[in-house]
Order: sequence, then C-alpha cells, then structure tokens
Amino acid sequence: MNQRGKPYPVLPMHLPNQTQQVDLVGPCYLSRQIRFYSLHSIDIAINRCGIEPMPSKAAQSIIDAVYAVWKRMGIPENLQVDNEMAFFGSPSHPRGIGPLIRLCLLYGVDLWFIPPAEPWRNGVVEKFNDHYRQKFLSKVTMTSEPELRQASLAYEHTHNSTYRYSKIKGQTPLKALARSGRQLIFPDRNKAPQYPLEKPEEGLYHLVRFIRSDRKLNIFGEMFSVPSETQYEYVVATIDVKEQKLKLFLDKIQVEEYKYRLR
Repeated sequence: MNQRGKPYPVLPMHLPNQTQQVDLVGPCYLSRQIRFYSLHSIDIAINRCGIEPMPSKAAQSIIDAVYAVWKRMGIPENLQVDNEMAFFGSPSHPRGIGPLIRLCLLYGVDLWFIPPAEPWRNGVVEKFNDHYRQKFLSKVTMTSEPELRQASLAYEHTHNSTYRYSKIKGQTPLKALARSGRQLIFPDRNKAPQYPLEKPEEGLYHLVRFIRSDRKLNIFGEMFSVPSETQYEYVVATIDVKEQKLKLFLDKIQVEEYKYRLR
C-alpha cells in the first residue's frame, strides 16, 4: 500500500510562527573531537531558521535548546517533530509526558509527531539540515563550544537575512517576517524552565499515524486497536491531558476514544 497517495493532515503555514518544524543533527564533532548536536527549527511559512548547539540529547539540553530558539524566533502555535526519543520521552514509559511535551504544553504549543519512517513529512527542516551540513559544518572550522555557538548564531543570521526563497516571492525570511506584520510571542523568562517540569493539567498533543492491515495504533510503543474504517489511512491521535483521553480522528472526524491516564 503506497501511503504517499493517501490524504494527510496538513498544519497551517500561511503566517509566520503558525508552524515550526524541529529536528536534530548529530552527533557532530568539532576539530578537537568535542561532540555536540545541533537543534534546528524552521518556520515553514517564511523559512526563517533557528540553530542551537547542544552538548547532548539529555532532557535539560532539549528544553534549553528549544527555549533558546523560541527566545529568538518566538513561540509557535504548532511544533512538528519526528519520533526521536529525546522529543517524546521513553518507550518504557509511553505515558510519562516527556520534557519537550511538557514544555510545549506549558506554553500552549500544539506538539505534532509525524509518522515513523516518513522523514519527508518534516521536509522543510530536513532540507535545511542538508544546507547546514554542506554550507556550515563542512566549511567552518571550530575548536571550542564558544566558537561553535558564535558561528551557529552567525550562520542563522546569514540565512535569515540573505537567503531568498521563491515561495515568499524572492524575499529573505526576515524581510517576509517584517512585511507580514505578524506580532510574535516570546517566552516570559530569561532562563529555560528546569527539568523535571511539573506535570501539566491541560493541553493537547498529537501523533499522526498510518494504520496498516493489523489495524493497530502505535503510541510510543503502546498499541491500540482501531476501527476498520481507519485501515490504510492516516489518522490523528490526540491526547487530551485534561480529560485523560486519547481521541482518534480520521479526516477531522472523531472515530474512537480511549481512556488514557497519564503518569
């Protein structure tokens, strides 16, 4: 079954910060073998980027990096990521509400997980990752973490102020942002919240999944049986934190509901 031809839920992308795509590159190494990861965020409406180097994929590093990007780019309405374990938590505790999920819920951001093994769903940030490797990692010599941070910020600014994209009529991302008149919302604290974040009491996060012949829905390793009409279709599994329920949608119509007690 070729799922590429199936209807797929599309997030809003007409205005700046309606949706950001986020991904990790790494592990990478500086010339002295210092290991790091690089978190990338792209505003898919205007291709404005945020780049934040990280020492590891630990919970606090993820929180710090995403928060730092939000301090420069603003907080998005939707944040889309792949199923990297650092983004959702641990498969041993699928209902544990990982650090990125908690951060998004704390700031009212709808977090979306794309289907496993479908990286093209995060195609804008994936393409940027290639540019980062070719135009930055392979050309800039850095020997320390301060140099890495300074060079990353410089490349971020160069991209946002000089790269021109046909989808925004040949403008740079910063010019498109200025012309949009969009008022951005920024985090209210200078420092990122510290891990572990408090368990949220409300909010939504979502997983897009393709249902195969076994009619099983995989939520971070936990399996749920789904209705027959979802077979060979993309569904959206929405976790409602306040109601402690998992709601299943097909073409924006709710087709099933499960009790889902978060831990």
